[in-house]
Amino acid sequence: MKFEEYKGKTVFITGAASGIGHAQAVAFLENGANVFGFDVDELGLLKLQQQHPKHFAFALGSVCKKSDVERAFADVIAVFGEVNILLNTAGVLDGFAKSLETDEALWDKIMNTNVKGTYFVTNTILPHMLQHKSGVIVNMASIAGLIAGGGGAAYTASKHAIVGYTKQLDLDYCRDGIRANAIAPGAIQTPMTKADFEGDGEMAQWVADETPAGRWAQPSEVASLTLFLASQAADYMHGAVIPLDGGWIAK
Repeated sequence: MKFEEYKGKTVFITGAASGIGHAQAVAFLENGANVFGFDVDELGLLKLQQQHPKHFAFALGSVCKKSDVERAFADVIAVFGEVNILLNTAGVLDGFAKSLETDEALWDKIMNTNVKGTYFVTNTILPHMLQHKSGVIVNMASIAGLIAGGGGAAYTASKHAIVGYTKQLDLDYCRDGIRANAIAPGAIQTPMTKADFEGDGEMAQWVADETPAGRWAQPSEVASLTLFLASQAADYMHGAVIPLDGGWIAK
């Protein structure tokens, strides 16, 4: 999938070191964009920089720390001069813990990363986009943001929050040139879901069997959808949450 329009554009991606964020970075780089990655994992970011030295830069830090986010934003402006597209992809799972199995520390970890982190990054970059009267934001929701069963109590609550936040974000700023949508992935084979494939892979097989498409998806499939959502071809899509789940929620 090729989009000539991304040449010269700058994409800021959280969670770019691995999984879906890494696949998104690769996809936009292959389409001529400048990509700025933000993650706690230096190794994954360094590999991307070695492969794309002219068009990829990064900052280490946590989306949970406002000072880290602000420093990363200063870095991307210093290197590329602008941010045209924001991909809020960083997130963590909760091990499918039920409410009584979720202590305060786990609850805070999930909410601080998945919800507050998205809020911190968005509110840091959004004023820049508003100044230019143009910007695209793609948030990472989940099928757990649409139905129960895609995560535990904290994760499901956090992804429902992302769905609502995305809709409100677009409603509040779409007349100012901002377009916000979200992707709701189902079973994606990433380092975050590695545990499902360990041992005899019984859990991974169960998930595949329960998915109408009969398989897990690869991060590149989420990246391909992101390329479309961020493009001019999707300009009339506002506040949408697009499932990419092999038919899971259609059952």
